[in-house]
Amino acid sequence: MSPRMRRIAIAVAASTLSLSLAGCGMLGATEEAGKATPTKGDDLTVGLLMPEETNTRYEQFDYPIIKSKVAELTNNKGSVQYANANAKNSTQVTQMERMIDDKVDVILLDAVDAKAIADTVKKAKDAGIPVIAYDRLAQGPIAAYVSFDNELVGEVQGRTLVEALGTADLSDKIVMMNGSLTDPNSAQFKQGAMSELSGRVTIAADFDTKDWSPAEAKANMTKAIAKMGGAGKVSAVYSANDAMAGAVIKALKAAGLSDDEMPPVTGQDAELSAVQRIVSGEQYMSVYKPYPQMAAAAAAMAVAKVRGRDIQFESLTRDKVDSPTDKGIRANLVTVVALTKSNIKSTVIEDGIYKVSDICTAEYKSACNSIGLK
Repeated sequence: MSPRMRRIAIAVAASTLSLSLAGCGMLGATEEAGKATPTKGDDLTVGLLMPEETNTRYEQFDYPIIKSKVAELTNNKGSVQYANANAKNSTQVTQMERMIDDKVDVILLDAVDAKAIADTVKKAKDAGIPVIAYDRLAQGPIAAYVSFDNELVGEVQGRTLVEALGTADLSDKIVMMNGSLTDPNSAQFKQGAMSELSGRVTIAADFDTKDWSPAEAKANMTKAIAKMGGAGKVSAVYSANDAMAGAVIKALKAAGLSDDEMPPVTGQDAELSAVQRIVSGEQYMSVYKPYPQMAAAAAAMAVAKVRGRDIQFESLTRDKVDSPTDKGIRANLVTVVALTKSNIKSTVIEDGIYKVSDICTAEYKSACNSIGLK
């Protein structure tokens, strides 16, 4: 495990220990100070709302980890009511209203549209149901926020892209393929990336991608290639996530580039297909975000909040963030790491996200061998 990932694991372990100690009335706290008397027993229900299915991590990692952690923390008596909005805000509003009607005890919300969901967040609060924003900072009276350090994600992407270019200068023409405007994380990713790219390279084309759609990303990349006079004029592509990176690479190939001619392309989420593209050299990097830590922290926050365990809750939310509607929101921000050929073993494999056999299928066996991935 890399030193940075080890620090993350230690921090999560410390948070879990704090949770356990607080639950035992330790940490030097009285029951009154910590509100140690539960407002709810083990038979609690956590509502979990995910935004879309294009990004495979929600179904493969976030949901099952949260479900497992809730079960662990509630002696297998707690449950998770799950829904995915498939990138439609109206669907998510309906799903959330159903959870309010069902009187779930707490809601973990990964918003499709952070602004548009604010009124529904207020409905939940008015009904006595705390809402914890998950992954994306929803507007409205949310109780807390758990996510990755999103500006750092963009910084890591931008910095790694500059490093890939070597002697980057303004003659290097970059295409920016940003995320959806309805996702507040997109602006933070871009802000972080621009802190590394601005003044060092030329942004030749810049797109915001509706609903993080790979199809739209491919169409926009095709437009950029035409505008720039051919795929060979593209020095690098900043793609905000892996699904769009795959689409960008398809557009570059359709424009005549071979794998060996592919410019550096960034990504995010360490999707299996992206890791395989990194192995083969089609995609330069992704951002590995340790989902187990974030998902486990979210489950622990939700359970502590329902039980009225303020000390436990506060030990898991030591950061503070602001949204357009609320200031000083308690938060848990998890750090991230750049994923390249050089550290696949020490990140996604060592952390148990993938096995070598998952990555090194027949198509990628030779490329895996060439980087010592066996």
